[in-house]
Amino acid sequence: MNTLNKNKIFLIAEIGINHNGSLSTAKKLIDLAKKTGFDAVKFQKRTPEITTPKSKAEIIRDTPWGKISYLNYKKKLEFGKKEFDEINKYCKKLKITWFASPWDIDSNIFLKKYNLKFNKVASPVLTNLQLIEHIAKQKKYTFISTGMSSMKNIDQAVKIFKKQNCKFTLMHCISAYPCSEKDLNLKMIETLENKYKVDVGYSGHEKSVSPSLMAACLGATCIERHITLDRTMWGTDQAASLEENGMKNLVDLVRKFEICKGDGIKKFLLDEKKKLQENKYWK
Repeated sequence: MNTLNKNKIFLIAEIGINHNGSLSTAKKLIDLAKKTGFDAVKFQKRTPEITTPKSKAEIIRDTPWGKISYLNYKKKLEFGKKEFDEINKYCKKLKITWFASPWDIDSNIFLKKYNLKFNKVASPVLTNLQLIEHIAKQKKYTFISTGMSSMKNIDQAVKIFKKQNCKFTLMHCISAYPCSEKDLNLKMIETLENKYKVDVGYSGHEKSVSPSLMAACLGATCIERHITLDRTMWGTDQAASLEENGMKNLVDLVRKFEICKGDGIKKFLLDEKKKLQENKYWK
């Protein structure tokens, strides 16, 4: 069942891992999403031992926790049951929807216990067909990001979801952080909609707000943007995220667009009729 409001663009505040492993920071970001008018917040869930490539696992890197291996760095960023229990409780208190993108099957099983309304396929795992199948079999409304993929990859994912009769929105996405505006290729929204005959949204990683509004004008039914308390914070996604002012600006512009776009049915307003009579000089 399609659980999205067709008359309202669904706005997702992607917290992802911008909390840097801090529950306090995560709550502040949830507060920010609620304050600025987003419909939902989204997190990411991984099992680092599974999702960290072996070629990277033991590489030492500088982190806020000192010089540690890439695998240990990923573990530091990860929330477990204790944190997600609190997030679940906090979002219910604030009356804001939350969900997460599982990066592996174990994480997808973990998230099932929260009975979330939505699921998400992250761009980096779009070609993980075993995971895609596992997600689709849940028959939970899913947002499917299409960055880091070819049309053939998208075809495969769409085929799996349709076979499982799992409703979904395709999310046009370019996985560059931040993404140059010349690479956004927003006309892909129309391409995906025309090819697959499904709802298409936009997951943006550019610094500015205007492309997200343009996406709405091109028919995006959902817009997802990373959010942050401060773009200068540690993390690979921070620079491509919106701060509070940008978040508020985006919500205000999208909601104003929804009012202005109308229904496409020609109307002859009373004020127009009066003005016509005032200016008409012919019989």
